[in-house]
Amino acid sequence: MNQLSCWRRWLLTRFHPLGGGRGFTLIELLVVMVILGLLAALVAPRFLGKVGRSKTQAAQAQLELFGAALDTFRLDVGRYPTTSEGLAALRTKPSGAEGWDGPYLKREVPLDPWGRPYIYKSPGEHGDYDLISYGADSTQGGEGENADVVSWTGS
Repeated sequence: MNQLSCWRRWLLTRFHPLGGGRGFTLIELLVVMVILGLLAALVAPRFLGKVGRSKTQAAQAQLELFGAALDTFRLDVGRYPTTSEGLAALRTKPSGAEGWDGPYLKREVPLDPWGRPYIYKSPGEHGDYDLISYGADSTQGGEGENADVVSWTGS
């Protein structure tokens, strides 16, 4: 009990505005700031790496969703949308698309996770159609977050 009242008296005199305490010294504040800076330096790179990876995974998931919608379009119409019709053919009936039973997507065609439209080509160079997102750098090729996300490799 005596020890508890001693701590209580020390806390009150140290931190109470009218208790006559001296507050924190400049050295104490600098030590806390250095510790917080080191923690931020260790945590921030790991967090930012996960954000880039999650955008790539989101793009791949959207390409798979488009692939399923395109396959349903093909079953109904007998062909994939042309390059000029694009992914918009999954939402609005293109001219000459007999048997169209859409819309095949619930919402408008989204942009890729980096805010740019997906590239759709039909016929594609790698199959009946090609779907591409050029990643964070918006140019062909790249590594990591800048890598292309394509429909024909699953990555």
